[in-house]
Amino acid sequence: MKRLNGFAIFGVIAIIAIVAFISSATFLVVDSNNKATDYSKYDFNSIIAPDEHNGYIGDFVKGKADAPVLIFEYADYQCPGCASMNPRINDLVEELDDMLAVVYRSDILPYHQNGTAAASAAAAAGLQGYWKVYSDLLFSNQAEWEYTSSTERTALFVQYFEQASNGDGDTEKFKQDLASKEVSQKVSFDMGISKRLDVPATPAFYVDGQYIDWSNPTGSSITINGETFSWESPLSGSEFSELITNIVEAKLSK
Repeated sequence: MKRLNGFAIFGVIAIIAIVAFISSATFLVVDSNNKATDYSKYDFNSIIAPDEHNGYIGDFVKGKADAPVLIFEYADYQCPGCASMNPRINDLVEELDDMLAVVYRSDILPYHQNGTAAASAAAAAGLQGYWKVYSDLLFSNQAEWEYTSSTERTALFVQYFEQASNGDGDTEKFKQDLASKEVSQKVSFDMGISKRLDVPATPAFYVDGQYIDWSNPTGSSITINGETFSWESPLSGSEFSELITNIVEAKLSK
C-alpha cells in the first residue's frame, strides 16, 4: 500500500472537511427560512394550503385533493429508492381512481448535491401547473442530472420544463421561479416538517399520522380503523402496493 506524505494527508483531510462543510451549509440554507415558523399550527396529516411560510406554494398532490384517503410521501428527487418507487405510486393513484391521493413533501438528504435544486425545479414547474409531469421527469432522468454541475443541471432542468409543458410553458418565468425566495421557502417549509416528524428514511409514507415502515428488516405493522396489517420482513414493490390497497379499503370501510 502506498503511504501518504504529509501534504497528501493534509489534502485528503481538507477535501473531507470541504465536503462536510458543503453538506452542512446546504442544510443551513434550506433550514434558514423556517426558523421563525410556528409549525404547531399546521396539521401535517392534512393538505397544507399556500401561506406566507411556504412561499404561498401549498402541498403538491398526486390524484384529487379531495380523495377520501390521503397518504403523505416524504422523498428526495435524488434518492434512487424514491425514483424506483415513483412509478408504483403513480399506478396506485390511477388504479384506486378517486379513492387515493398522495401528498408529496421534500425530505432532501444533505449529501445529495443536487437534491435541493431538483426540489426547487419541481416547485417552479408546479407554479405553472406542471408539477406532476415534471416530477416524473426528474425521477425517470435521475441518472442524467444527479451529479452534474450547477450549469449543466440548470440546462437540463429547463429542458425538462419545456418537455413537461410541451413547449407551452413560460420558460423565463420558470428560470426566475427556480431561483426565487418563494420556491426556496417552499422547499425549506417541507424540510421543516420532515425534520419535526423525524422522518427516518426516503421514501417515507404516512397515513393517519402513522409511519408505514415498509422497508424495516424485521417487519412492522400498522392499524387502520381497528384492522392491523403486519409484515415480518421488508415489503417488495408488489407487496407494498397490496398493503396500500388494503389500507385504502380499511379506511373506506367505516
